[in-house]
Amino acid sequence: MKFGIVVFPGSNCDHDCYHVLAHVLGQPCDFLWHKQACRLDDYSCIILPGGFSYGDYLRAGAIAQFSPILRQLPEYAGGGGLVLGICNGFQILLELGLLPGAMRYNRSLRFICREVYVRVENVETPYTKSCRPGQVLSIPIAHMEGNYYADEAALGRLKAHNQVVLRYCTPQGEITPEANPNGALENIAGICNERGNVLGMMPHPERCSEAILGLSGASSGDGRLLFESVIRAAVPEQ
Repeated sequence: MKFGIVVFPGSNCDHDCYHVLAHVLGQPCDFLWHKQACRLDDYSCIILPGGFSYGDYLRAGAIAQFSPILRQLPEYAGGGGLVLGICNGFQILLELGLLPGAMRYNRSLRFICREVYVRVENVETPYTKSCRPGQVLSIPIAHMEGNYYADEAALGRLKAHNQVVLRYCTPQGEITPEANPNGALENIAGICNERGNVLGMMPHPERCSEAILGLSGASSGDGRLLFESVIRAAVPEQ
């Protein structure tokens, strides 16, 4: 398969994603400048990386949603193309309307950069196939606007269609207020669309895909599971 990593003015996790995919997992991938004329259909998975696109002016992701390359994204996703939005990429997917809900400032009104634990709630997505139901992953976060919110109707639809993929939890997998770093509704750290091919998540899997990084969690390579799942999803079952 081939990955396309969209680069916006202010992206700062694009090279991290490229390193994991190209150098750690040996996958072909290209950087795609946000004004670049290209066919998204040439790629098996499009990644919107973390960072501060356009300086997060107005709202995080509010300006990036109008980037020329993203005009193709709704059609690409509608045709089943895989789209992964990480942190700022998640915020952009919300602004585009490809995922429901919105992001508010963290409950503390401060930027948060630390390791957290998330529980895998749905293993039927292309991004979690290599995970176990209820598996706890240790993944870092780094954001100011990660407080996920959806109204009651949207939240009900997310639950009805099993679209909540990741929730902040304790190391033991318990969903508690104390384990919620930013005030996100029901500890939500990542959601997908109804079809499951579009995922938005606030934690950064690209920052914990190699054991050499030495995070304090039980496994500092937990983020690699999500990328391996995508690669696995692209290979037809034997």
